Amino acid sequence: MRLPSAESVDQVTRHVSSALSKVCPGPGCLIRRGNADTPEGPRDTSPNSETSTSTTHSVCGGFSETYAALCDYNGLHCREEVQWDVDTIYHAEDNREFNLLDFSHLESRDLALMVAALAYNQWFTKLYCKDLRLGSEVLEQVLHTLSKSGSLEELVLDNAGLKTDFVQKLACVFGENGSCVLHALTLSHNPIEDKGFLSLSQQLLCFPTGLTKLCLAKTAISPRGLQALGQTFGANPAFASSLRYLDLSKNPGLLATDESNALYSFLAQPNALVHLDLAGTDCTIDSLLGALLHGCCSHLTYLNLARNSCSHRKGREAPPAFKQFFSSAYTLSHVNLSATKLPLEALRALLQGLSLNSHLSDLHLDLSGCELRSAGAQALQEQLGAVTCVGSLDLSDNGFDSDLLTLVPALGKNKSLKHLFLGKNFNVKAKTLEEILHKLVQMIQEEDCSLQSLSVADSRLKLRTSILINALGSNTCLAKVDLSGNGMEDIGAKMLSKALQINSSLRTILWDRNNTSALGFLDIARALESNHTLRFMSFPVSDISQAYRSAPERTEDVWQKIQWCLVRNNHSQTCPQEQAFRLQQGLVTSSAEQMLQRLCGRVQEEVRALRLCPLEPVQDELLYARDLIKDAKNSRALFPSLYELGHVLANDGPVRQRLESVASEVSKAVDKELQASPGERD
Repeated sequence: MRLPSAESVDQVTRHVSSALSKVCPGPGCLIRRGNADTPEGPRDTSPNSETSTSTTHSVCGGFSETYAALCDYNGLHCREEVQWDVDTIYHAEDNREFNLLDFSHLESRDLALMVAALAYNQWFTKLYCKDLRLGSEVLEQVLHTLSKSGSLEELVLDNAGLKTDFVQKLACVFGENGSCVLHALTLSHNPIEDKGFLSLSQQLLCFPTGLTKLCLAKTAISPRGLQALGQTFGANPAFASSLRYLDLSKNPGLLATDESNALYSFLAQPNALVHLDLAGTDCTIDSLLGALLHGCCSHLTYLNLARNSCSHRKGREAPPAFKQFFSSAYTLSHVNLSATKLPLEALRALLQGLSLNSHLSDLHLDLSGCELRSAGAQALQEQLGAVTCVGSLDLSDNGFDSDLLTLVPALGKNKSLKHLFLGKNFNVKAKTLEEILHKLVQMIQEEDCSLQSLSVADSRLKLRTSILINALGSNTCLAKVDLSGNGMEDIGAKMLSKALQINSSLRTILWDRNNTSALGFLDIARALESNHTLRFMSFPVSDISQAYRSAPERTEDVWQKIQWCLVRNNHSQTCPQEQAFRLQQGLVTSSAEQMLQRLCGRVQEEVRALRLCPLEPVQDELLYARDLIKDAKNSRALFPSLYELGHVLANDGPVRQRLESVASEVSKAVDKELQASPGERD
């Protein structure tokens, strides 16, 4: 094509550049022009000019235009639903995470074009895909996008069906893109070969700002690959200040050899980690804690070391680092040591360290499946009382059994505990089981009980579950209970329904695997008709399936009724006031009234002790104390009247209704007067 003049060339170039910038928005010029004969003059780059590359784009960085252009270029049908979702939903939520799961119902070639469009998009900063196997053409476009994009900051390909050589190709892409700003990478649950890890580690050496997040859980990474990764962490100083989230879990044997020394060296140096997950990597816990003590102890918040072990032998004292770490970790909120076969000495060191830590609060400590047994129960009884920083404690599946008779009262004395898990610890004879359950009931019925949730899941309590359920009716502290896996049958459901009719504090109930039939669910449905406070009930898949096989229509109707009641409760602000008052005055006595009664009792005891004292000042104080007791009794007697007064003045009370009625009558009278006024003036 020949053009008559240089001005015509410039005009065509401007139009082409403008069109390209609309479908492929980017920070730089898409067309370079100029030569020795026609030097480039001043250019108008204002937003309204045709030569401007900062043309105002549509929503979400012009994704829809780019996607449509790519569809047209490749001769494929443009999916309007994709454009609508991005332009409407993503834009309305200001969502910069492009989630391939939103379009998982489309064909692989459609997904490939969407990913390709991200290469020219500056709006989206994250590409997310989890539990969706991606085809080769989609993965090719992922690599292409990473090679071009200067805005993609996070890539999540979790269980995405990556080929073993994908990471090697990914490393090459990082080397090609000088403007890459990626700082978070998740490749968990994909098989990755050593070549890929070696190549990736080599490229990460060149990342000027390092990574903030790296997830490689269950990737079959070998100790050799870990060694290369650990050396990269140490060689690139940026990682010491940037890496905050590291997940290498579910890689058996990963930390069992000397190749892990490079990672330990990095962890022992000052670093920025706040989240560390090394569950199931065969690391030695005491050695790791020694490294963390010097590295990130002061700001680590999440630590998962489940399914690992300690190196020291039984009978010997735990290494000092064990106690020092837990006394010096000032920001921990979650510690998981489940299934670690924790030695008694290590448990004692752990509890001693936590008892010395005054900076923590509401820590979740998971010690489930640690085979603590009698010795562990004894250690907990002796030392848990001094631990005030643990708010959630999981002691499930530790073989405590009959030791719960003494352990449960000890747990009740710790007023920092809010959430307690005791499931799979009740393998005892019937008589002992009843005694343990009565101890549990006594604990949750204490006036100063701090527990908010209790789990006895998978304990096979059977019909004796009713002992605990019966106590829920008048309980005011528990907001959540887990009764799953106890085989309590329809009798248990009947008892639970009675408790729900009078309980106003429970918000969540988890229950399944209890051999509950449609009749049992019907009892629960009837109870929920009068319960306006329960908000959530887990879907009992096992029991519902079994009940549906024997009575499909009845089961479906009953469960719909249960769901309707729960929806009603979630949309209502409070339960009916009359019912709330009856519960407060009857089975659920208010904490304020209980406190008033206790204080009166204490004052009366002091009065009796001092009434024979002849001193005049003491007699004056006694008169004042008797007046206080009298006022307190009058206040208790006024509780019903105060409630009735509050009900009268409530939003839906008779006073409000009367005021609305008067306002309506006045409004009608004014309207009538206004309509009559023009006729009178005539």
